[in-house]
Amino acid sequence: MQWSLLRPVGLVPAALVLTTIAAGAEGGKSAAPSEFLLVAQIVLLIAVGRGLGETMQRIGQPSVMGELLAGILLGPSLFGWIWPEAQQAIFPRAPEQKAMIDGIAQFGILLLLLLTGMETDLKLVRKVGKAAIAISIAGILVPFACGFALGEFLPDALLPNPQARLVASLFMGTALSISSVKIVAMVVREMNFMRRNVGQIIVATAVIDDTIGWIIIAVIFSLASQGTLDVASLAKAVLGTLAFLAVSFTIGRRLVFQLIRWANDTLVSTAPVVTVILLLMGAMALITHLIGVHTVLGAFVAGILVGESPILTRQIDERLRGLISSFFMPVFFGLAGLSADLSVLRDPNLLMLTGLLVVIASVGKFGGAFVGGTLGGLNYRESLALASGMNARGSTEVIIATIGLSIGVLSQNLFTMIVTMAIVTTMAMPPMLRAALAKLPTSEDEKERLEREKFEKRGFVANLERPLLAVDESVNATFAAHIAGLIAGMRGLPITVLHIGKRAEEQEKGRSAEESHEAVVKKAARAVSAHGEGDAGSVDLVTRTRRAELGETIAAEARKGFDLLVVGVGKVTSAAKDRFDQTIEDIATGFEGPLAIVAAKGKHLKQPTPVALNILVPISGSGVSKRGAEVAVALAQAGSGSLRVIYVATTRDKGAQRGASRGLSQEEGILKDASDLAARYDVDITTTLRVNRAPEAAILREIDTTDVDLVVMGVDRIQADHLSFGGVADAVLGRSKVSVLLVSSGEAQQAPAEKA
Repeated sequence: MQWSLLRPVGLVPAALVLTTIAAGAEGGKSAAPSEFLLVAQIVLLIAVGRGLGETMQRIGQPSVMGELLAGILLGPSLFGWIWPEAQQAIFPRAPEQKAMIDGIAQFGILLLLLLTGMETDLKLVRKVGKAAIAISIAGILVPFACGFALGEFLPDALLPNPQARLVASLFMGTALSISSVKIVAMVVREMNFMRRNVGQIIVATAVIDDTIGWIIIAVIFSLASQGTLDVASLAKAVLGTLAFLAVSFTIGRRLVFQLIRWANDTLVSTAPVVTVILLLMGAMALITHLIGVHTVLGAFVAGILVGESPILTRQIDERLRGLISSFFMPVFFGLAGLSADLSVLRDPNLLMLTGLLVVIASVGKFGGAFVGGTLGGLNYRESLALASGMNARGSTEVIIATIGLSIGVLSQNLFTMIVTMAIVTTMAMPPMLRAALAKLPTSEDEKERLEREKFEKRGFVANLERPLLAVDESVNATFAAHIAGLIAGMRGLPITVLHIGKRAEEQEKGRSAEESHEAVVKKAARAVSAHGEGDAGSVDLVTRTRRAELGETIAAEARKGFDLLVVGVGKVTSAAKDRFDQTIEDIATGFEGPLAIVAAKGKHLKQPTPVALNILVPISGSGVSKRGAEVAVALAQAGSGSLRVIYVATTRDKGAQRGASRGLSQEEGILKDASDLAARYDVDITTTLRVNRAPEAAILREIDTTDVDLVVMGVDRIQADHLSFGGVADAVLGRSKVSVLLVSSGEAQQAPAEKA
């Protein structure tokens, strides 16, 4: 084994010795709860947990296993067995001292469930819903029945309260039946199978398992708190849970999105969105507690709603994941490991029962998932891969077992047995799943979908989250709203409309003008979203009015996380040659991201919300021209009409000369790429090749000889003392008789290269 692999583990003895010496010195001062000991415990759990987690990841295991093993090594299983005085000095059993770090761990549970919920992809579940639901039901019922039966036959000595055997059996059934979506998703993602059909079904099934599991745990918690089978209390918990879920996924979904947007756009303090999310998580956790179920359900549902928010999901995930992964996860799973005393397995009877538990858990889950996969329409190999993946318990079972131990349903020995089962099944899952997935062939349909998704991952339009539309009261503004609605409608993106006409206090009828404009924008956007597919739904619209100078207003909006600014104003160009109007200059100065400048011409001045668009997009093989092609394809996909692609180059273009010497293969290849892009979205295109002609001349000639009514051009910002996209864009914008849409890159380029 390489030294780099052992290095994290080599730090453990040094950390132990130093912490033990310091803890011993501190422990002799006072028997009262010590802040020093709390910090020492946290430091040790993080250091050892993260070190072992790093080692686990390097050998192909999930890092959470290292964090759990860290607790086991630091607990009575090893450290307490080798050096009990030192272990007691660092982790004393005094209730007051233990309660301090337990409080951190309990909050950590909520944050872990929040993160798990954020990783829950409901779109994926809906996409493969029927198969995943059938598989999940079969995959839960079989191991649940096995676990429940095992709980009914457990010796009384293993139960803290033999009279409450029913609740303990329900806990056992749940612990054996639920898979860990985090572990499953990690291994599937690591093997690049996340977007494969079987990978999606595996993850979707794990999501459903997790969701059902937390609902079951919530109900069992209510049952356990009553001590007996109280039908009224159980009905309250079940009905309360159903009502909570119904409200959360209807009104709550909208409310969470509005809160995230309000916090991001209104509050000026540091990380306001994260603060609102934590408050939301806490509020929903308290609500579930008040209806008689466990707080983890509220945190889990809060995470799902946050993950479903159409904006800022990547930023939120990055900010929360670091804190949770580096602090709360090693503390919580380390404490879970501390609570598990593996030395009790020296008892042959307990060791045999633990082995039986592992076998029943594995066979029950594997068999149930395999049968469910077969019933769900999967073939033998796919069912085998599914069953292998669903056998990982990992973090989910540890959390369930910790809850059971905390409320007195599980004994210490039974808790240790479940943790051991979680470790064994989780560590066995990655090699089994890798072996099963490696043998799965890729169908043609699946290959085509994977190629499209690979393209979208690095594409522009597919990764848009939040466009901003800046408009005045002009006809061009209405046409720009129509364009923005087409881009956002198919994907259900929220649009913020910024009215940049005269400030409200400067116009007598500003309010009525603004309301009239907002009505036009809503009409255009809703007309597009009505044709949306899948999860797009309707376009969410928010309208704002300029209250300060234009540059200040745009700069203030830019800080809110918009990733595209669509501009529609009455005057696009100035009287000076090849210059934009000062309004657009001010807008571009305040916004450093991608711009889409709309210039309505021809028939669009009379009909700014056309039924169809006949689009022309020039391409040259450059990155910005590909961005223009993406936007053109998105517009063609959302509406009706035609799409024409023209390759433009000049004899001064070295690439074109090389292509000509090879029989134009380079140009034809670029056109084929554009055709493939359109085909991925079922858009029919016509391609034209123009060489030995200036790009602007070729584009203008194509406009004159075809029936196109909109030119979409991907352009670079050129560094200059004014806004410039190069000579080709200037010529087309100035001389085109049809509407023009310029889609720019975010940063200005030094080289004044002419790119279409």
